[in-house]
Amino acid sequence: MAEPSGLTKSETITDLNGAVRVWKQWLTSEKRASAHTLTAYERDLEQFLEFMQDHLGTIPGFADLAALKPADFRAYLARRAAKGYAKTSTGRALSVIRGFFRFLERRGVLSNAAIFSIRGPRIPASVPKALTVAEAAETLDAIGDLASEPWIAARDIALVSLLYGAGLRIGEALALNRDALPVGETLSITGKGNKQRIVPVLPAVRAAIDDYIAQCPYRGGPEDPLFRGARGKRLQAGIAQRTMRLARGWLDLPETATPHALRHSFATHLLAGGGDLRAIQELLGHASLSTTQRYTSVDAERLMDVHSRAHPRDR
Repeated sequence: MAEPSGLTKSETITDLNGAVRVWKQWLTSEKRASAHTLTAYERDLEQFLEFMQDHLGTIPGFADLAALKPADFRAYLARRAAKGYAKTSTGRALSVIRGFFRFLERRGVLSNAAIFSIRGPRIPASVPKALTVAEAAETLDAIGDLASEPWIAARDIALVSLLYGAGLRIGEALALNRDALPVGETLSITGKGNKQRIVPVLPAVRAAIDDYIAQCPYRGGPEDPLFRGARGKRLQAGIAQRTMRLARGWLDLPETATPHALRHSFATHLLAGGGDLRAIQELLGHASLSTTQRYTSVDAERLMDVHSRAHPRDR
């Protein structure tokens, strides 16, 4: 059986603790999982193993995991349902467990077909909520009025302009360093999985960033953060989220008006203006077009319209 990429025969797995350790190393080095993702995966697997210890009455080993039946996995899902876990959370946890079993199978440690026969909870498709064009404009106009200092107002305007004007995730924007300056017509963004993409920057966005930099009292080298908090450290996502909460109350916006909603709005408004779905996918950094369809609230009528205008047999 083939070895997973990046792992050598010398990394022998002798017990379950060692298997978990090598699995985490593989997630970090080969799958390039972020620290946040790794923590979530580790927690999901730990909860599963703790359940199985209680369920089996013994600390599980390789033989125990290999012998698990569909009923054992269903009991685990039932326990999560009884504790009130969200279906999305349980679906992710089941995916993590499948991945762990698949990893062990590829390493030749154990095999269990039962885990791959279990269906996860049915999760209804959700469409992210975008702001209307008017709401986005109101947010950009008002966000600076909520700050306590002029330079913080300029920072918030620059950040919101970048999220809505370039479709960045909040984490991507806050991860930018000063080596991104001066901002030209494009920015190089590091997204999920350390994937790089180039996004165009509107003149209005560049002007907002330039105004913020001119007023920011903190200077620094290329590796210092672009967006700073009040004490000069890298701005935290929680601060940006709190600012949007204030804007919601000020402008009477819906609860769905979050920093991430600005990214949805960017994509939705581009599509409504005739933007190409594949191009929007590239701008957002999505690996799958189906993800872009959800982000842009694409319905069947809109897809048919795109198809009829783009397909050569329909011209």
